[in-house]
Amino acid sequence: MSKRVMNPAVRTTAVVLATAGLGATLVAGAGSAFAAESKAAPVAGTAAAAVAAQAETQAKVAQAKVAQVKAAKAKAVKAAQVKAAAKKAAAKPVAAKKAKGWVKPVASYALSASFNQGGAMWAHKHSGQDFAVPVGTTVKAAGAGTVVKAGPNGGGDGPAYGNAIVVKHANGTYSQYAHLSKIKVHVGQKVAAGQKIALSGNTGNSSGPHLHFEIRTTPNYGSAINPAAFLRTHGVSI
Repeated sequence: MSKRVMNPAVRTTAVVLATAGLGATLVAGAGSAFAAESKAAPVAGTAAAAVAAQAETQAKVAQAKVAQVKAAKAKAVKAAQVKAAAKKAAAKPVAAKKAKGWVKPVASYALSASFNQGGAMWAHKHSGQDFAVPVGTTVKAAGAGTVVKAGPNGGGDGPAYGNAIVVKHANGTYSQYAHLSKIKVHVGQKVAAGQKIALSGNTGNSSGPHLHFEIRTTPNYGSAINPAAFLRTHGVSI
């Protein structure tokens, strides 16, 4: 049996081709690894971007909640201010209503002759309520109104009253203030309840310093009603 011998040239060619094939394999493997690495890099970048976006969204949500809390607090403060303003506005008419009420004609006094009392001092029974006070005591309008009489001779009602004032009120009644030492108002003048209108005195038919106070249904003498009872019905006790 004869032994086959490979031609040296053929052997060299085979080695070269084998080596080339191995190199190609190595090159192909390296290329695949590079491609895999290049593909993984964008995936990692996308994940990081997603995390950053989520963090930004959460921050915006937190900021929105803070803004909502601030807005709610501001709304509550404004509501409280509106409520306080409404309460204050509601209190003003009450104060105004009280200001239009009735008051005592003098602040400090001693009651003397009362309404409908008899005696030698009067031609008829006493037509008012007397308040014993020193000369010069402030006399106030018992209610808001307009002065219709003011002057000596009882303002036109006769010398027995001395210096006197008559005020017409909105409810159709009249108040009279007599035996005054000084008159501080004039006919036609509007006065408020509690406003100073005169100083008490001892003028006219008077047995001593005092204020003679009447409530009338007309501006003239002879129409007097019980002044103490009238004031009580308007919340004033004397």
